Amino acid sequence: MPLEWIDFQDAVRLYHLGQVAYSCGVTLYRVRGGYNAITGRRSFIEVNSIVATSGEHHGLLKARSHYTPPLSNPALFARDAHLCLYCGSQFPARELSRDHVTPMSRGGSDTWNNVVTACKRCNNHKAGQTPEEASMALLAVPFTPTHAEYVYLQGKRVLADQMEFLLAHFPRHSPLHKRLSQSLS
Repeated sequence: MPLEWIDFQDAVRLYHLGQVAYSCGVTLYRVRGGYNAITGRRSFIEVNSIVATSGEHHGLLKARSHYTPPLSNPALFARDAHLCLYCGSQFPARELSRDHVTPMSRGGSDTWNNVVTACKRCNNHKAGQTPEEASMALLAVPFTPTHAEYVYLQGKRVLADQMEFLLAHFPRHSPLHKRLSQSLS
């Protein structure tokens, strides 16, 4: 189960502590250590793109079904592919905003299932109305990403083997699964 992104220093630490159950994917780094005084051989650790750890880990809590990832604009914009879900145009992040489908002033919540990406023009036009009242149809239904999807949405550079691993943990019915599967084909 994908849990989180770690840097190569954390990966080396896991290897050194013997907490790596297995690794797969491509070798990203070969970190060299010191020389053994007896053999004269230099130690090294090869860090792969995917590292599986053994034992208990706080990240396992995130992988459970009741986990809800934290809502942030960058992750929301990534979930919605930087598309305004009202006009359908794609925008850079600086021209996007978070729209509450049911406005908070009308009892709506600031949760994944009630927010969509909107360009600032559409968000201002909709104002404190529901999409129906503003005569603005939603192009997609908002959804809460799973933990594996959230790992992807965090915006890190994802290598092909890492993407294949993450995609295997996305729900088959997920809009992200469909979109990313098509782009990899």
